[in-house]
Amino acid sequence: MSIDNDPAHDISHLTRVWATAQTLLRDYPQADAQVVEAACRLHDCVNLPKNHAQRHQASRMAAEKALGILRSEGFPEAKLPAVAHAIEAHSFSAGIAPQTIEAQIVQDADRLDALGPVGIARMFSVGGQLGRPLAHPGDPLASARPLDDGRYSLDHIAVKLATLPASMQTTAGKRLGQERLAWILEFRAAFAQQWLGQPAL
Repeated sequence: MSIDNDPAHDISHLTRVWATAQTLLRDYPQADAQVVEAACRLHDCVNLPKNHAQRHQASRMAAEKALGILRSEGFPEAKLPAVAHAIEAHSFSAGIAPQTIEAQIVQDADRLDALGPVGIARMFSVGGQLGRPLAHPGDPLASARPLDDGRYSLDHIAVKLATLPASMQTTAGKRLGQERLAWILEFRAAFAQQWLGQPAL
């Protein structure tokens, strides 16, 4: 799967991640903005479906491909390892800890795009591609069942998205993450009410 046929990881996603990274960069004048921009724009140049057996390897594949692209464009050779690490470490499924401030910024910026209104739209887009129902028919908030975001899209909020703010590496990332998560949790509650045909409070 490429960014061309995945609305959750398209060119607009790359543009938003770079825009968010620029906000985070304000607090870190020592960070190399050229490295951050390159990693933001190329971090999903290899993008495998969420249920692909090699999904956890996608960021390493993307880093390798990105190095070839950047070398062909004359990008400074000395900065390539930093770009590669930032791309490798951005992925949640890869489980690679970011070791540089540039990698921390890229990881936070990418994770912030999974939160807030756009994050909700991306979540349901991915769920639709994988054929998942929007929510459990009778227990959307998993009050009396185990959460399972492999079956129900809405469960992904509690399983993963709610954990993202605590994983942010930067101060601004944590603040923005909490703000966007608050919106998502309000949405989740309102969604469940309407899903079950309950009157609004």
